[in-house]
Amino acid sequence: MILPMGLIYDAKQIALRDPAARSVAGVVLLYPGFHALVYYKISHFFYGLKWLGLARWISERGKHHTGVEIHPGARIGKGLFIDHGAGIVIGETSIIGDNCTIYHGVTLGGRGHAKHTKRHPTIGDNVLIGSGAKLLGNITIGDNANIGANAVILHDVPAGATVVGVPGKIVRIDGLRPTSHAIELDHTDVEDPLECEIRELCSGMIALQEQVRRLEDELGRVSRAGTEKQTATVCPGEMNDCDGSGSDDISGNAGTNDTI
Repeated sequence: MILPMGLIYDAKQIALRDPAARSVAGVVLLYPGFHALVYYKISHFFYGLKWLGLARWISERGKHHTGVEIHPGARIGKGLFIDHGAGIVIGETSIIGDNCTIYHGVTLGGRGHAKHTKRHPTIGDNVLIGSGAKLLGNITIGDNANIGANAVILHDVPAGATVVGVPGKIVRIDGLRPTSHAIELDHTDVEDPLECEIRELCSGMIALQEQVRRLEDELGRVSRAGTEKQTATVCPGEMNDCDGSGSDDISGNAGTNDTI
């Protein structure tokens, strides 16, 4: 089998980055992600010649054979690693840079119905897109970005950023040293922003409950001290009044008896 140089490079990159790959020959013969690239390159060639019907027919054959749907009009750089591949959809005006990694179930979808306009995402170099992620519309994903599994991305993502969640939120931006997530395959090394927010809310709620308990204890102590003070200052006066009135009554009774 004679392969164009671009496909040889693709096969070598897949063998290099997939720990399950045993050899380049195994990639060429057995990997549906590589077969999808073969179908794409052929269909893209005829798409460039304006043989649109033939290009779409080849693309459909590739989809049924590999489970990966790549529109012939998409523009894909070298070294794309499609891991597993089932359920991947790459739209007509999508652009993918060099040495990217895409896992199964990823959608590079369009927004809007206008023809002859850019409707799909533009992916930079060395980008990792986790399984099930949805990137929709004419957005740009910067170089070395990391898109977490099942994330929904509707806006641009800066270079070196890690994005997770629905809708996608940036949880980390790498420093000066660029990290190639597509090669490191570290898409699981991220935190869910919703989980982080829930943890913060729980911590805040526990702190508030503790503060309320302290305030209740303080209020109880103040209330008891006030009651004791009121008893000590008011009740003795009432007792004196009671004693005085009792003496008057006795004196009155004595006077009456003397009179009688």
